[in-house]
Parts: sequence; C-alpha cells; structure tokens
Amino acid sequence: MAATQTAKPTAGPGGASSAAPGPAPGRLRRLGRALRPGPAPGANGAALYRRWWLPWVWALPAIACAAGFGVFPFLNTLLLSFTDAKPLGGAANFVGLSNYTRMLGDDDFWLATRNSVLYAVIVVPLMVLLPLLLAVLVEKKLPGIGFFRSAFYTPVIASSVVVGLSWQWLLKDEGLVNTWLEKGHLIREAIPFLSDPWLILLSAMGLTLWKGLGWYMIFYLAALGNVSQDLHEAAAMDGAGAVRRFWHITVPGVRQTMLLVGVLTGIGSLRVFTEIYMLGSPTGGPGGQARTLPFYIRDVGLDPLSGNAGYGAAVSVALFVLTLGLTLLAQRLTRGNEE
Repeated sequence: MAATQTAKPTAGPGGASSAAPGPAPGRLRRLGRALRPGPAPGANGAALYRRWWLPWVWALPAIACAAGFGVFPFLNTLLLSFTDAKPLGGAANFVGLSNYTRMLGDDDFWLATRNSVLYAVIVVPLMVLLPLLLAVLVEKKLPGIGFFRSAFYTPVIASSVVVGLSWQWLLKDEGLVNTWLEKGHLIREAIPFLSDPWLILLSAMGLTLWKGLGWYMIFYLAALGNVSQDLHEAAAMDGAGAVRRFWHITVPGVRQTMLLVGVLTGIGSLRVFTEIYMLGSPTGGPGGQARTLPFYIRDVGLDPLSGNAGYGAAVSVALFVLTLGLTLLAQRLTRGNEE
C-alpha cells in the first residue's frame, strides 16, 4: 500500500511555519454558491435557507405590473409628445417641440387648465374639512350611529355613471331641484345648472364632494382613534369649549391625515372627467367652456377623425407636471409641519 503523503508546513520568515493558502474561489463559484439552495454561509435560524434574491422573486409580479402599466405608458406618452402621431396609428413624424409650442398658444388649453386649477382650489379645502367634521359627528358611540355611518358611505360604492345620471335628473330644467324651487316661489324660471359653464363646474364640484365625503370620513375616523381623549378631558376641565378643543386638539392630532387627504383630493380634482361628462354632456358644456384638462386631452388626442395623439400626449405631460408640482408642494408642507 502506498503511503499517503500530507502537505508539510513551509517555514516562513523568522522560522515560523505556515500552511500554503489555497486558491481563492472565483467569481462564478461565488455566484453559484449564492444561487444554489442550501444553508446560507454565516446565517442562523430562519435565515439559513434565505437567499438575497428571494424577496425579489416575491416582488417580481408587482414590479412587472408597475413597469408594464405605469413606467412604459409614461415613457411612451413622453416620446409620443414629440411626434404628430394619429389616434388610429400609422406613420408618426418627429416634430420636436412643436406640440409644446402650440400648447402654450392654445386658448382652449389655458381654459381647460383654468377650470382644472379652479376645481382643485375649491374642492380640496372643502374635502379636507367637511369629512373631518362628519367624522367628528359620527365618532360618538350613540344608538343607531352605525346606520348613519353606512348611509354616509353609500355614495362611495355607487357607480360614478349612475350617480352622474341621478344628479343630471335632479338638476335639469324640469328636474326635482328646479321644480321644488319654483313651487316654493323661490325662483321665477329654471336655474340652468346643466347649460351654464360656471354652474356646470359648481354642480360637478358638488357631485365630487358628495361622493367623496364618506370615503375620506373613514380616513379621519381611523386618525381620530389615535387622538388621546385625556387631552379633551383636560381641556374641558380648563373651560375650553367644543370649538376650541376641535381647533387646538383634534386638528393638530389629525394633521398628517389632512395633508394626505389634501394630496389625494388635489390629484383627483386635476383628473376629474366623469362629472363634467355626465353633467355637461359629451361636449363639456356649451362650446366646451366647462372642459377640464382630461376632457381636453380626450377631445384633441383621441378623436378618430381630427385628433392628434402627439398633441394630446403633450397636454398629458403638462397635466403630469401640474400634478407633480402639487404633490411636491404638499410634501414640502409636510416637512415644514414635522420640523
């Protein structure tokens, strides 16, 4: 039998012996060791068989959906805004900044922008405050309060089209509102809720508020649960009334929720379409005077005969910039309050 030879230690400097180091694992070997199943080096407990790539596997469907339905459409819209593409496809020519130049000189674009900004300026403060007041009212543990909470939330689950048709029936010249006002001798002739551009916008704002009150009421109910009742009791013992306790205890306690509601409502107000379409007809009121930016994008970018998808994409980019500006402003206000 041949004798087994073992590696002998080599003498190092100063007579000390040391074993010869083995070859360092290559990059491919380390990658294979990280990917193959089995215990992870240096881990213990539940992390023995956890790999660095495993969380990415679980997140991959969400990442794919975000990329396919969010990132890609945005980049495609941005590229489309520099062309003269048609809604039904075909050859698209690169036109540079022509669509943006046209947009800056388009009176209809500025009219739609004014309507969208005005919509947000009026709706956002009301939507921030009214659901909070509603939440304070229904927060009390009273007999039958669950019925009122459900009743206030019912418009949220109703279809926007159904709600729009209902309001259209209520507000038309021979509708319920004008009929009651005439029979009460409060008006002499029907109020043109659905034919005057300003009244169409105000009616649409009322519809948005009515449909959103219950939704944001839930937000505030959750936030009010975190406000200490001891503060209210201490303030009441010091003689503070209900209004003073509301402004100095309730409002500071739900400030972050108010900012969240403001951002969500602002974004929704700039994107409003269904309310204007249902109350102002497919033309957006007489002469399109009540059109908002999403409505205008549909008219100029998606019309199969005269539409210009490239110009519609440029207006969409402008709407994105306006929405982004509102979001950044809200974020800055949030930081200021936190400091």
